[in-house]
Amino acid sequence: MAEVQIKSNAEFEKALRSFKTQCKRERIIKNFRERQYYTKPSQKRRVRKKKR
Repeated sequence: MAEVQIKSNAEFEKALRSFKTQCKRERIIKNFRERQYYTKPSQKRRVRKKKR
């Protein structure tokens, strides 16, 4: 889980930027978008096969 602790003298924009980079590293948004709609297992296999 992405977590950023802000010190009292830290800038909000800097903390927000570090939070976004942590989310990218952990692939939180990508996983959310993949699971937003149900995809059938056969469809997943087709997509994987196409990428190769």
